[in-house]
Amino acid sequence: MLKVVSLLKRAEGLSHEEFAKWVVEDHVEFARKLPGLRKYTVSVTNGDGGAYDSVNELYFDDEDARAAAFGSEHGKAAAADAAAHTSQRVHLLTTEHAQL
Repeated sequence: MLKVVSLLKRAEGLSHEEFAKWVVEDHVEFARKLPGLRKYTVSVTNGDGGAYDSVNELYFDDEDARAAAFGSEHGKAAAADAAAHTSQRVHLLTTEHAQL
């Protein structure tokens, strides 16, 4: 299983509350349409001025599934939506090895 961890910083001029509403209510609709997406989680920070405003986790079977998802029409739309609402995005591709 491949997990993409996305660290998102809200766009300039967007309040933390506006960002939280967007990422939890609006942006999640893009994730629902990604082909091959197995699981999606969103964790919003408490808004205390940290480096990022949310941590999103996207799970795919493998790198091919991830590439196909983000290469699709829905994947490109999701990326454009994220770019319009964030000032910074960091993506970490990881493979889980243990769970407690």
